[in-house]
Amino acid sequence: MAYFCKFKIKPMSQQIQMVDLRGQYLKIKDEIDEAMAQVLSSTAFINGPIVKEFQQNLSEYLHVGHVITCGNGTDALQIAMMALGLQPGDEVITTPFTFIATVEVVALLGLKPVFVDVIPGTFNMDVSQIERVITPRTKAIVPVHLFGQCTDMEPLMDIAQRHHLYVIEDACQAIGAEYTFSDGRKCKAGTIGHVGCTSFFPSKNLGCYGDGGALFTNDDELATRIRGIANHGSFVKYHHDLIGVNSRLDSFQAAILNVKLKYLDNYIASRQRAAKLYHFLLCDVAEIKPPVTAAQSTHVFHQYTLKLDERLNRSDVQEKLKAAGIPSMVYYPVPIHLQKAFAPFGYHAGDFPVAEKLSRTVLSLPMHTELTKDQQIHITKTLKQSLVI
Repeated sequence: MAYFCKFKIKPMSQQIQMVDLRGQYLKIKDEIDEAMAQVLSSTAFINGPIVKEFQQNLSEYLHVGHVITCGNGTDALQIAMMALGLQPGDEVITTPFTFIATVEVVALLGLKPVFVDVIPGTFNMDVSQIERVITPRTKAIVPVHLFGQCTDMEPLMDIAQRHHLYVIEDACQAIGAEYTFSDGRKCKAGTIGHVGCTSFFPSKNLGCYGDGGALFTNDDELATRIRGIANHGSFVKYHHDLIGVNSRLDSFQAAILNVKLKYLDNYIASRQRAAKLYHFLLCDVAEIKPPVTAAQSTHVFHQYTLKLDERLNRSDVQEKLKAAGIPSMVYYPVPIHLQKAFAPFGYHAGDFPVAEKLSRTVLSLPMHTELTKDQQIHITKTLKQSLVI
């Protein structure tokens, strides 16, 4: 028994949220309301000037040549694969420990997902395993910058260059994270590969108030192709050169994002401070392993995900947290290779032991820009008292 609570833990008077969108909104309410009012006044609801303004501002923030917005992060991944000309039967290397969208679009396009395991500390793709699964049919690698930090991109890009493979970065959880190359060069997540993808889902570090997404690239020709595919395969109105999709960011969402982009670095700093306090408050707990930040990347802490001792009953821990008014989440309870929908690809339990163990042991604590010190003390105290082996 590591910790034992002889008293009932009382919930805090202020409700703790996994993500406090309302609290964040109230701090910038006047700016958000004014931005939305301007869209209403303009009646330019689709592809209005605010969409182009946001794309330009985000491009400058990321130091990337092109930002093309779209309907959501899943669409961004699909459009990227379509724009790169991937064909049914082509193989795409990625990770089994991610949100389903990363691999869902691979299957939807008739491509074959090929997995490599992840690193226990960072949860990101183990780049050292990539070359052993490359075949003549391999066409792309999709690293996922999970929970807010970059996959080790320098060796990954070296592998891709040697084998003439495309790199599609899934940066849906890591916008604003920065990767440092061995020569000191720094690049934002999503701007290193041939194309990067992000999501503006409300809970993201840069989130809108609905669905939204974007693609990033420094390739002019690829950017043009992406824009056309996202617009029904059309480059000239009512002329359709490609099979495309209908995927766009509406003006309201662009207006919201344009306001919030100004605060993104402050939001990231708030999350990093919260993560530092979590680290400090939990550093003496043997039954918990906090998230590890890779040497090459900053961490923007979209999630604060720790690992519990495998002997603990995670469901019991979550129930005790819930009783004290503390939400928690498991990202992700089943690795993709073991999901029922992906059974036809022939993977089995034991194929990717690190991802499988993580799925049994990870637990994400509340993480957002409005998290207070008192809330974190309450969360960690309750967590410690909930750990019974």
